[in-house]
Amino acid sequence: MNLQEYPDAEVMAMGLADVIGTQLNAALRQRDRALFVVPGGSTPGPVFDTLCGARLEWERVDIMPSDERWRPQAHLRSNAGMIAERLMVERAASATLIPLYVADTSPEDAAPGLAAALAPRLPIDVAMVGMGEDMHTASMFPRAANLEAALAHDAPLLVPMRIEGEPEPRITLAARVLIGAMHLHVVITGDAKRAALERACGMDAAEAPISALLHDATVHWAP
Repeated sequence: MNLQEYPDAEVMAMGLADVIGTQLNAALRQRDRALFVVPGGSTPGPVFDTLCGARLEWERVDIMPSDERWRPQAHLRSNAGMIAERLMVERAASATLIPLYVADTSPEDAAPGLAAALAPRLPIDVAMVGMGEDMHTASMFPRAANLEAALAHDAPLLVPMRIEGEPEPRITLAARVLIGAMHLHVVITGDAKRAALERACGMDAAEAPISALLHDATVHWAP
């Protein structure tokens, strides 16, 4: 794990946006299109606010959530909706959003078709994920049903997840897909998440799913 520390969240957002923009530009010099995977939630918002103005050929960038609540994009809880509103504006408005949701079906029924469409786009060029204080990442939550499948070395690309207490099912990229990214960034803020990260380093992925990614990731932290 490579840990990058910043004096505050604003500096982190600017620094990480610059790094990701550089990495996407490098990917576009090697491939016709670049695949950029991003999280939902509040933490990445400031990064998106800066990154959306980056000078790169956004029309050649595909943007995909790392995971999704099984809601249409117009729903308040949709990760794709937040990404479209916060990241895919200004210069980044010309990027292509790849949703992880299919109307009128379930994650279990939709996963094979979504995975088949995703497979030709892999590997991910740049992935950014978050982490909760419970040490979950994407929709891989400790002790969740299907977590073992999502962490397996031979996991399908996309794994349906059902989280106790959550109002809807979810779908997530498997850990192996995120680990396979050319560049993997974990973004966290605050002392509580820093403490959770340090605990996760010594824990099994079944209890701390983020630990499955840390060996291959650069972790960005600000108070």
